[in-house]
Amino acid sequence: MTTATHPNPAGAPADTGRTMRALVKHHAAEGLQLVNDRPVPTPGPRDVRIRVTTAGICGTDRHIWQWDDWAASRIPVGIVTGHEFVGLVDTVGAAVTKFKPGQRVSAEGHMCSHTDYLARTGDAHIAADTQIFGIDRDGCFADYICVPEENVWPVHPDIPDKFAATFDPLGNAVHTVMEAGVSAQNVLISGVGIIGLMAVTVARAAGAARIYCTDVDPKRLALARKLGAAEAFDASQGDEWIKQIRRETPGQGVDVLLEMSGAPAAMDQGFRALRNGGRAALLGLPAKSVTFDFNANIIFKGCTVLGINGRRIWKTWYQSEALLRSGRLQLDDIVTHTFPLADYQTAFETMISGEGIKVLMNVAGDA
Repeated sequence: MTTATHPNPAGAPADTGRTMRALVKHHAAEGLQLVNDRPVPTPGPRDVRIRVTTAGICGTDRHIWQWDDWAASRIPVGIVTGHEFVGLVDTVGAAVTKFKPGQRVSAEGHMCSHTDYLARTGDAHIAADTQIFGIDRDGCFADYICVPEENVWPVHPDIPDKFAATFDPLGNAVHTVMEAGVSAQNVLISGVGIIGLMAVTVARAAGAARIYCTDVDPKRLALARKLGAAEAFDASQGDEWIKQIRRETPGQGVDVLLEMSGAPAAMDQGFRALRNGGRAALLGLPAKSVTFDFNANIIFKGCTVLGINGRRIWKTWYQSEALLRSGRLQLDDIVTHTFPLADYQTAFETMISGEGIKVLMNVAGDA
């Protein structure tokens, strides 16, 4: 387990005498704690301090809350959590030129120096020196967050806060769908959690010919159908659905697999449903190493496999904004709950129980 010795892992000095509320991983066990005495960070010369208005809870935050093996090995105790948000620029560093107080903004949570090979050749989203706020440095479950200017994204006035706060997970869905190339293709989405459901509406907006989904949650499967899936199958009931897909495709299987679950059984089923020469984009994270038939599922199938991580900076953000402004995305049934920051325990319980899908916290409204 790693512990933080500095109250602000970002290392930014605090405004003298000013404090703020923050949701902190206060000890190496389940839960988080809302404190009122966190120092307000002062931006460095190229930093933007943002007053957070709305923040989203994601699967990573759930891992941190539950303090599973991954979180215990990765998260410094004492850190402010959270990485999905929208807010207003509060103040800027002396060298900042692109933003000014009062602007509504979000931010890309993957930060790097932009000096290594990957960042300099268009792959900054997987740069070797990447840090993530809410994981490696203080995050957005607080009244204020400091973000490097190059990571700040201006939010278009047409996009409401409840969607602007979801740019991060929506970007995961958009990145996966766009890298896979779904236009005029038959698509299987395995796993319709938050990002899988977003992928359904994104794939439909991107012109997928026919969308199939699998999961084990009847409510999520019903919502997938509402969002545009032609069929949504309960994967726990066996794999007869693969035969149905082959009959409808005809006889080949789907052209594209979007694997969003990380579940070993779902991965195997998904690849078996994929046609020879198809494309598979993998975003879901298995909890541990899995046994997988590479010969049958990849090599002899001759398929293309894409590993998806984060969002392309900034290509995915432009795509997400364009899709949101087009009115072609259906997100109202995915963004289900908003709670005041003070009710963070209820917010997390709602998300973890499955009662809510995308759960937001109103940070500015109860300050």
